[in-house]
Order: sequence, then C-alpha cells, then structure tokens
Amino acid sequence: MISRCAEQAPSVRWALASLSLCVLLSSLGISIANVALPDLAQAFSASFQAVQWVVLAYLLAITTLIVSVGRLGDIVGRRRLLVAGISLFTVASVLCGVAPTLSLLIAARALQGLGAAIMMALTMAIVGETIPKARTGSAIGLLGTMSAIGTALGPSLGGILIAGAGWRAIFLINLPLGVVTFLLALRYLPEDRRALQTVRTGFDPVGTLLLALTLAAYALAMTQGRGRFGPLNVALLLAAVFGVGLFVLAETRTAAPLIRLAMFRNHALSASLAMSMLVSTVMMATLVVGPFYLSRTLGLDTALVGLVLSVGPLVAAVTAVPAGRIADRFGAQRVTSVGLVGMAAGCVTLSLLPALFGVAGYVAPLVVVTSSYALFQTANNTNVMIGVSADRRGAISGLLNLSRNLGLITGASVMGAVFALASATSDVAAAHPEPVATGMRFTYGVAAALVIFALAISLASRFFATPPVLYECR
Repeated sequence: MISRCAEQAPSVRWALASLSLCVLLSSLGISIANVALPDLAQAFSASFQAVQWVVLAYLLAITTLIVSVGRLGDIVGRRRLLVAGISLFTVASVLCGVAPTLSLLIAARALQGLGAAIMMALTMAIVGETIPKARTGSAIGLLGTMSAIGTALGPSLGGILIAGAGWRAIFLINLPLGVVTFLLALRYLPEDRRALQTVRTGFDPVGTLLLALTLAAYALAMTQGRGRFGPLNVALLLAAVFGVGLFVLAETRTAAPLIRLAMFRNHALSASLAMSMLVSTVMMATLVVGPFYLSRTLGLDTALVGLVLSVGPLVAAVTAVPAGRIADRFGAQRVTSVGLVGMAAGCVTLSLLPALFGVAGYVAPLVVVTSSYALFQTANNTNVMIGVSADRRGAISGLLNLSRNLGLITGASVMGAVFALASATSDVAAAHPEPVATGMRFTYGVAAALVIFALAISLASRFFATPPVLYECR
C-alpha cells in the first residue's frame, strides 16, 4: 500500500502541474492583452473602442460559457474536455498571433476565451477527484497562486514581448506553453471514471443559450460606457433581468437542466456564491480607484503606479498556498470568516491611512486586503468543492468561477461609479487631488460595508446549514 502511494505521488504532482499551467495560461490571457491595446489601435488604424473588443471578446466568452462547459465536462468526461480546451486555447492563440485584420483577431480571441472557460471551469473540478480531501485546500491554494501570478505577470511580460517582437508575440508565446500543458494533461491526468461516463443525463441547449445571452447582456451593461449608465446600459440590464426569468422557467421544465435550481436550497452553497461575488466586487476597487489616487493625489509617475498596483497580485500569489494549508488544518468555513474580517479591516484602513502616511499608508492596508482575500477565496472554494457530489463538480466549479467574474465585472462599473460620484467631478482623470482623495475614502468605506455584509452572510449560513447531500439534488 505504501509502495503504491509512493508511486502515485509523482503522478499527482505532475497532474497538479498541468492544472496549474491551465490556470496560469487562462489568467495570463486576461491581463496580457490590455497592455497591447495602443499598439493594436496603431497596427489596425482602429479606435480605442474598437480594439477594446480584443479584451471584451475574451472576457465575454469566459463569462457566458463557463457554467455550460463545466456541466458539459460532467457529462462527457472532464479530462477529455479539458484536453480539448487546452488544444482549442493553443490553436486560437496562434490564430490571434497571425490574424491579418482586427475582426479576425477579435473572433480568434472569442475562441481563445472558450478554451480558457473550459480550463477555468474544470481545473477545480479535477482537483476534487485527483487530490485527497485532506490536501484539497493546499491544491486549490496553489491554483489561486497561479491565477495571481498570471494576473501580475501579464502587463510586464506583455510589455517585454511587444518591445522585443511586436504585439503578435503576446499570443504566440502561448504555443510552447500550451503544448507543454497539453502533453502533461494527456499523460498525467486521471482517466474519466466509467461510472460518470455512463450517466448520460443529456445536455440542456435551451438553458445554455438563455444563460449565455443573459450573462452577455449583463456583462455588456456593466462594461459599456465605463461606469456611466445610459439608455443602452438600462436596456441591456432589463434584457438580463428578463433573461433570468426565462432561464429559471426553462430549467424547471427540462428533464436535464444545466443548473439544478434545487442546489440553491443549500444555504452553504448559495452563501459561498454570494460572498464570492461581493468580495470580487470589492477587489475590483483596488484596480479602479488605485491608479487615480496614486497618480492624482500622491503624485506618482506611471512606473511607480504600476509597481504599487503589482503588490496586490504578488501578495495574493505568496499567500494562496499557505492559505490552503491553513484551511486544511483549521477548517475552511472558519478560515473564510477570518479572511472576511481581515478584508473589512484592510478596507477601513485604506480609507484612512493613505492621507496620513502617503504611499506606505496605501501599500500596508493593500497587503492586508489582498492577503485576506487569498485566505477567503481559497477557503471558500475549498469549502464548496469538498461537499460537491462527483457528478456535479464541473457545474459547481463553473458557478464559483462565474460568481467571481460577475463580481469583477460589476465592481469595474459600480465601484467606478461610486468613486466618480464621491469625487463630484465628471472627469476623474483631470480632477484635483482633494476630490480624488475624498472619492477614494468613500469608495473604500462602501467596500468595507460590502465585506461586512458578506461576513454576515457567512455567519448566517452556519445557523441555516443544510446537509451536503443537497448538492446532488436531481
């Protein structure tokens, strides 16, 4: 028995390496393209609004399809679909790198986003069947580290590649990385279990289409106009609300729903998804508010602003693995609450200390917020994935990723609007230091309130806890 475990250990490590590379590539795909937008506008003689779709197409593909591909993995086999997703991501990256026109580049980015959605949705699901339960938190923490590294590495790596070889290099770099990931996954990921493959409950095309259109409408409502709501935003938001109603109706009438609505009767699952969205909304404030405060109020140049902002992802990368071990040792639910308390304290101090201590007063609370966020995210994901039945891991993993993405999208719009409103200026980029400082304090005050609300949800879910079996509701 000991000999067999010793033989399996290297395979588990290599399997985890392939899953980590999946997360790294998909998160790198989000952050690396932003730095290329000026070069793309020049190369294709296009407006900023047009080249912005290079980023939006990728994000929309992930957001709209991540739940559907997670459920599809439950049906056809997660390893099989993940290997296909890695292949699609790699091929689409090459198509992006050789695209002769902007429209073809945007189309290739949407394909790349589909591959990334598969990779994001299935990595956590496969961890649940590859890693022993006692080490699930550590494994999910490692995936969180790779996500943070990808986010932090994107702008700097993209800048180096563009300076040395042009904008096409930021996509072509994925070819060797994708091939390595593909080979590792093919060699070391465990075969799909026959028991799961024989459960052909069918796919839900109507629910998939309705959910995709609903999420697309919501994402566009939140991203168009950069936080300023006009008639188009309102129309898209109303379409999203109408889409939710149609989706719920469709799911109650099909024999094989994409999302089993009975799962949301599990208070722990519903609370985890709600907390994930709220916390991600708060984290987006650091990216929305930070650059303006650091440049307009503290007077930092662009390079120093980038350096300060990179502290967040780097701290998250360093903290995520220890956070997983802490969750394994002390219990994921308890650590989730500790992370939220730390985030609330960090947000409160972010609204107060920078005015007294300058850059140091901004960086120190930022470290508290991001390390606490890593603690929360790792523990929250672990708490959910441990209680999921084997035949629903893909769908639940997709829902977790979706809640995070929706929080980021919502935060970019809502926290940006709160900041602009509190600053009492129509052009924040040209505002005086005092209004920007006022806007920053108010925005982080709102952020602290949202985290406290998430903490209340966490505590309430313990009193109304339901057995894990409800994750499997048929």
